[in-house]
Amino acid sequence: MKAMEQKDKKQVLFLVRVNMSDILLRKIQKHEIKELINLCALHAKYENASYDKTGKEEKLHLALFKKDSNITCFIAVQNEEILAYATVIKEFSTWDADYYIHMDCLYIKESQRGKGLGAKFMSKIKEHTKDLGCNHIEWQTPNDNFNAIKFYEKMGAKSKDKKRFFLFL
Repeated sequence: MKAMEQKDKKQVLFLVRVNMSDILLRKIQKHEIKELINLCALHAKYENASYDKTGKEEKLHLALFKKDSNITCFIAVQNEEILAYATVIKEFSTWDADYYIHMDCLYIKESQRGKGLGAKFMSKIKEHTKDLGCNHIEWQTPNDNFNAIKFYEKMGAKSKDKKRFFLFL
């Protein structure tokens, strides 16, 4: 492990061996925001969506690292390169009268898919959900993201068709 990673062993969530190399799953650190933004751009491209990097660095710093943030960003790192990220948010459901975890994003670089990172992320997110006193996770994926849908169904996840609306002000 690199010196920084040794210093923050508490932050190491999983150590995954892929092709004779270690991949660390841990929370993102402040100096990695620019690389996260680049992954967000790749994620948007993968979903055929537009993405504007303008102003994202400051906003992500404020959202992810403020003292009382309910947002957690987990990353997979290999040789100081971020290979994947997942972002989760603790939210409240009026119907359930309880809190749950909303997985906002899970993105793995194309070269790293099919190697078990998605399952490791989901395992950590389940653990995180329980640690926060929540009993379920919710997320969405585009209807044409067949690989993700297959992955989630294989894990035992259930889906509910809904339309997602946006209202920009």
